[in-house]
Amino acid sequence: MGAAENNVAKYVAKQPDASGYIEYTEQENAMWAELVSQQWGQLEGRACQEYIDGLKRLAFPHDRIPQCDEVSQVLTETTGWKVKPVEAVIGFTEFFDMLANKEFPAATFIRNHDEVEYLQEPDIFHEFFGHTPLLTNPQFAEFVHRYGKIAAAADPGYHGMLARLFWFTVEFGLIHTDDGIRAYGAGILSSPKEVLYATESDVPQRKPFEPVDMLRTRYRIDILQPVFFCLNSFDELFALVDQDLLGLIDRARALGMHAPLFEPKPEALSA
Repeated sequence: MGAAENNVAKYVAKQPDASGYIEYTEQENAMWAELVSQQWGQLEGRACQEYIDGLKRLAFPHDRIPQCDEVSQVLTETTGWKVKPVEAVIGFTEFFDMLANKEFPAATFIRNHDEVEYLQEPDIFHEFFGHTPLLTNPQFAEFVHRYGKIAAAADPGYHGMLARLFWFTVEFGLIHTDDGIRAYGAGILSSPKEVLYATESDVPQRKPFEPVDMLRTRYRIDILQPVFFCLNSFDELFALVDQDLLGLIDRARALGMHAPLFEPKPEALSA
């Protein structure tokens, strides 16, 4: 997720020229090619079918980083969305405002080779390969749009908790299917290490989809997730925007946070 309460970034975003074109180096395009090749080989039996369908629809080039306009053209034709270049990390308010306008933020840098397996900052591979495939799905795209509108209209005091719910669903969500557990979260599907860990490892907890439980669960952005929440169907996720989300947050706050399942870290790395 390209939003954080503390805007701390390790990477520097690439700036588009006057026509919106971003020049990537041969090394950066090679990094994209390596990531695409590696992830395609790991998706079978681990990614949900809705995501696979969207990935095929987008038809990303395998040898270079696609331009935002290329991706936006497909999204606009299917669901009315587009991607918009941003700095590496943006604030919650800006993030939700963009979702409310059917704009998905795209950090325009790509990770270094020493962070191929796992990256705590959202890069262009995470944004494009992780998020945009499901934004070609009309129901999923409408869910994200409505979620953004609710969050953008809410008092900023609720934004951190709304981001937490987004984290455990759109970023790190799993779903039960007739063929077993599959990933739909962008943070899982864009991480070579996390996609295997989330779907197959016996280390993390996999808990039923329960919004108040999610809201009471702390997370860290710099580690493999200790807990995942599993949908029984996407209808459960889509129904979230018909609930009183701020009321759910109030209930979670009244109940208090669960004890964290990780060692404490600086505030910028946990929520």
